[in-house]
Amino acid sequence: MSETNSSPAAEGAGGATAEVAAPHRYTAAMAAEIEARWQDFWEADGTYEAPNPKGDLAGDPALAAKPKKFIMDMFPYPSGAGLHVGHPLGYIATDVFARFQRMTGHNVLHTLGFDAFGLPAEQYAVQTGTHPRVSTEANIENMTAQLRRLGLGHDKRRSFATIDPDYYKWTQWIFLQIFNSWYDDEAKKARPISQLIAQFESGERAIPGTTRAWNQLSAAERADVLGEYRLAYASDAPVNWCPGLGTVLANEEVTADGRSERGNFPVFKAKLRQWNMRITAYADRLLDDLEALDWPEAIKLQQRNWIGRSEGARVDFPIDGERITVFTTRPDTLFGATYMVLAPEHPLVEKFTPAAWPEGTHEVWTGGHATPAEAVAAYRAQAASKSDVERQAEAKDKTGVFIGAYATNPVNGEQVPVFIADYVLMGYGTGAIMAVPAGDQRDFEFARAFELPIHCIVEPTDGRGTDTSTWEDAFASYDAKIINSSNDDISLDGLGVVEAKARITEWLERKGIGQGTVNFRLRDWLFSRQRYWGEPFPIVYDEDGIAHALPESMLPLELPEVEDYSPRTFDPDDADTQPETPLSRNEEWVNVTLDLGDGPKKYRRETNTMPNWAGSCWYELRYLDPHNSEKLVDPAIEQYWMGPREGQPHGGVDLYVGGAEHAVLHLLYARFWSKVLYDLGHVSSAEPFHKLFNQGMIQAYVYRDSRGIAVPAAEVEERDGAYYYQGEKVSRLLGKMGKSLKNAVTPDEIAAEYGADTLRLYEMAMGPLDVSRPWDTRAVVGQFRLLQRLWRNVVDETTGEVTVVDVAESDIDEDTLRALHKAIDGVRQDLEGMRFNTAIAKVTELNNHLTKAGGAVPRSVAERLVLLIAPLAPHIAEELWRKLGHTDSVVHQDFPVADPAYVVDETVTCVVQVKGKVKARLEVSPSISDEELEKVALADEKVVAALGGAGIRKVIVRAPKLVNIVPA
Repeated sequence: MSETNSSPAAEGAGGATAEVAAPHRYTAAMAAEIEARWQDFWEADGTYEAPNPKGDLAGDPALAAKPKKFIMDMFPYPSGAGLHVGHPLGYIATDVFARFQRMTGHNVLHTLGFDAFGLPAEQYAVQTGTHPRVSTEANIENMTAQLRRLGLGHDKRRSFATIDPDYYKWTQWIFLQIFNSWYDDEAKKARPISQLIAQFESGERAIPGTTRAWNQLSAAERADVLGEYRLAYASDAPVNWCPGLGTVLANEEVTADGRSERGNFPVFKAKLRQWNMRITAYADRLLDDLEALDWPEAIKLQQRNWIGRSEGARVDFPIDGERITVFTTRPDTLFGATYMVLAPEHPLVEKFTPAAWPEGTHEVWTGGHATPAEAVAAYRAQAASKSDVERQAEAKDKTGVFIGAYATNPVNGEQVPVFIADYVLMGYGTGAIMAVPAGDQRDFEFARAFELPIHCIVEPTDGRGTDTSTWEDAFASYDAKIINSSNDDISLDGLGVVEAKARITEWLERKGIGQGTVNFRLRDWLFSRQRYWGEPFPIVYDEDGIAHALPESMLPLELPEVEDYSPRTFDPDDADTQPETPLSRNEEWVNVTLDLGDGPKKYRRETNTMPNWAGSCWYELRYLDPHNSEKLVDPAIEQYWMGPREGQPHGGVDLYVGGAEHAVLHLLYARFWSKVLYDLGHVSSAEPFHKLFNQGMIQAYVYRDSRGIAVPAAEVEERDGAYYYQGEKVSRLLGKMGKSLKNAVTPDEIAAEYGADTLRLYEMAMGPLDVSRPWDTRAVVGQFRLLQRLWRNVVDETTGEVTVVDVAESDIDEDTLRALHKAIDGVRQDLEGMRFNTAIAKVTELNNHLTKAGGAVPRSVAERLVLLIAPLAPHIAEELWRKLGHTDSVVHQDFPVADPAYVVDETVTCVVQVKGKVKARLEVSPSISDEELEKVALADEKVVAALGGAGIRKVIVRAPKLVNIVPA
């Protein structure tokens, strides 16, 4: 929006004339010069370089005695659009906190790298032909310059990008550790696959599905057996296949109506050979270890829900001499199961689908098809065009089709028809459900639509009765008694849910037709992308299609050059096509002759790449030891920075700051990788991030014209409470900040107009860090004025001379000492608690006190004021510290400590109310007792007058601040 405030250089000084009169005034130009000079100094001096335990600390006992603090921001992606003022919010916050920790005696590791693989750079390459590395490195250079201008205290020696071959060598190495591992359920940890092979060879462990010995299996058979155990494995997995884009999409890239977010092409469910991570093996540990993490409860809850642990039973329903297994959390309702539903893609569907409809099949069950096979094929095609989200939505019309087969309910022998329906997903449970329509609304609606029986097996408590033909909806209850649930061998009638579940589960296990078990919503992690711009898999396939890991000596496997970065596209409506990746077109790279230890052989490389999550799963470890070419990380260095310690039983980063949008996937994936590396002995920390803090969002007003199109916010004018763009009235709504919304403000703009220190202060002063807040450029000047007043309290604007006076502490007036020490105490507590907005308020209060007091500021007070603001506005603090006569940097000075004698108020104002209205204010001791305060309040002449001789029914005392008198 257009603004009316004058230039900050002339603010409050009468413009150009004032500049001549005050040549040493703190202006935007002076701020720019000071900030650039100190940024150069910090970089040349290595001010923010954090020493590691080997070498650096060993030679400096005082340094080695310092406690450590590892502070991290979530990996930024180097966008071509650069930063707007919303992006640095978290970076400034961690910088302030890191600076405070240095000043309170900590060895602080704080740096920043770049999560640089990803779809945007690849899309740009497709459009322009520019290699993704070229555009990405240009973006990194631009973003680095923007971040440097903010004065962030990063250890630049430790920075890197995930696209650096020296980095993704170790990403590939970790993948191979996972590939060459299996999860031992007995030991509850990952172990090398070689130990599993040894068990198979010795006969200690039976080989699933065969009685033959290990040495009697072919190489392909052995590979198949191991594939069922490996933590990284390839399988035919259901994926979101988009022919119009020529690639597989993540769930997040598919809209709710089953189309691609980019291009709006139809997306189909298809089975493709994909790499997966067996994260499900760690479900219990991922859940249990959340308890010891210092994370927001909302984030923990999201992780728990995503993992989705539920206790119940697996139950076998016999069918044609075989069985369909379901998982249910309510085995006590088995007597009410009247039909079964399989996911359309369930592998048993074809096996149990007969050639013709059984006699007496209801017409509504067939979908109007002549044969079961036709019905199943048509319904599968229909389901494949829907996304998982769309399939699970509570649709009004329930769809499905009978496959032409019946299974047997194991508790009562009833023949129950088997359907396929899109509301059952193969990725959840067993991909099959037993339907109990009396107790589940979706099952109830399906049963009504397909004229299926509904058995009442839980006694209704809402007066509806047990005749289900009169019901309008299902009756679900965990408190009601079980009824109509007995056979010759077991009865659940009259039992509560908990007791009934235990009894039926024991019976199922005794009969060998079921088992109590725990199920998880969590699915294995699909780890393949049909992209170019990602980490190549360090995997090759021999002529038999067996996957082989490349030896460490062949890492990194670098991306080859390709002529075309785009995946091949197909007819958008042709779901039967197969993806063709950009890497697959480079035949010279794909087909290679390698010696993997048994002589030169021909191999074919994997042509998928890893997802962009891969590089961010372990980057905290690379920050610790970024130039180590021999190991992932030196054990002593990892132990020092991330190892377990008191209050952090699983170890991890001391503070991790980022947006709540990464509540599940990134954090869950990083936790999984960390646990595998921990199990294999590569790290001492079982968790990557001990403390997590989610910063809020900086929002901005979006202005739209009558067509709903965003117009440039900077060109909007406000007149009489309405908003206009080029004379046309526009609407205003608070929302995100971004280039596409034409409301982005860059940090460069604000730094140029006010200085980076002002920008830092404004972003930290806008409100609590974890709360979203609206940006208002017009309000930035308030923090600029704070810095101008700070400067004037130390420097004469006309001469440039320091104006502070050297006086003994005993000669400083008590009001100033109280203001100083209260500020020190409050700011210290606020910075420790990341309450930066209130810390700035306390600094402002002290600064204003000194301004109002008039006269020269005592040197010891000025110095402590500069130290208080140093973490928040480091450039001006460095400059003033130097002007105050110090030759060392303010960065590593000790943070001031308050004198308790000046922090405690001598008196506190106590409010006295009569009939709820304030009648008196008393100045009393903070330590006054309730009894003494009551006496003082009742004796006060204003209170006596207010009572007017009336008796007293009750006196409520909350010493030392409140007395409430209720007259009789």
